[in-house]
Amino acid sequence: MAMIRPLSTAATPGEAGTGLGAPESRLPAHSRYVAVRALQRMVTAIRSNRKATWGFGLLVFFCLVSAFPGLIARDEPNAMAYPTALGPSAHHLLGTTGLGQDMFAQVIWGARPVLLIAFGAGIAATGIAVLIGVGAAYLGGFWDGGLNLLTDVLLVIPLFPLLIIIAGYLHSAGTLVMIFVITVTGWSYTARQLRAQALSLRNRDFLEAARVRGERRLYIVVVEIIPTMTSLIVASFLTNALYAVLFSTSLQFIGLGDPTIVSWGTMLRSAENNEAFQTGQALWIIAPGLCIVALGAAFALLNYAFDEIGNPALRPLRRKRVKQSG
Repeated sequence: MAMIRPLSTAATPGEAGTGLGAPESRLPAHSRYVAVRALQRMVTAIRSNRKATWGFGLLVFFCLVSAFPGLIARDEPNAMAYPTALGPSAHHLLGTTGLGQDMFAQVIWGARPVLLIAFGAGIAATGIAVLIGVGAAYLGGFWDGGLNLLTDVLLVIPLFPLLIIIAGYLHSAGTLVMIFVITVTGWSYTARQLRAQALSLRNRDFLEAARVRGERRLYIVVVEIIPTMTSLIVASFLTNALYAVLFSTSLQFIGLGDPTIVSWGTMLRSAENNEAFQTGQALWIIAPGLCIVALGAAFALLNYAFDEIGNPALRPLRRKRVKQSG
């Protein structure tokens, strides 16, 4: 991963008398410098990478739909107010379900819980992974051994069967419960990645300078190490969010979600229970299925940009291909 070196921490003549190098007021500026430069690289990568641009556009579209579903769909998603199994029309763009519900309204309102789970579980799992992975790598010794053992135990346990067991004990799992279940089981792989990256930074000069200044361990981890890993952390969040979408809809499809919450996974569950394909209601399955694929593609396409940031070898390779094609 490309690393931005922080500004020099060497003491100036006016600061030499303190024996601490750079004054305390300047130290947060170093981490801000690193974080701002990383964010600038992310924006540049998204704008210059066509796949990342498409992924970002899709994600913004779904966020807007989930934020204002009432402005797009006029019907209540759970209202059984229409004849069953109607085909697409001007009044029902996707037709109605076998229970008399407007299918378009269900698709629109179903985006909100999916995105809440994606962002909630993605942020929570990534946050836990950062604390455990980076903390274990920097602290070393007993902490590294204990936290690494916990990570290894979770890594060898099959994830989806574990999700089924936990969700099975928590009957009719709602959005918050689903976020909790996916977070608890989904942070270990990311923690292993971040630990490996933090180990490569552990003995860098700017960390040695921070230790010489007498900085606390928490300060070094939060202010010095984590900002240099911004692109990898964002890429890890996107991966965790993608898996959260897939796992949550899978759990809802097999009946471990809350059936009263309209979501793409519960739509697929209802369609399966009412034999949608056999009764000529294919859109009941196709519409939420395509939405899941599109949202998953948005997270996956965005990862192209952050792979390019995290692996500098991809950037010259991309430029060479452009030159050869020209």
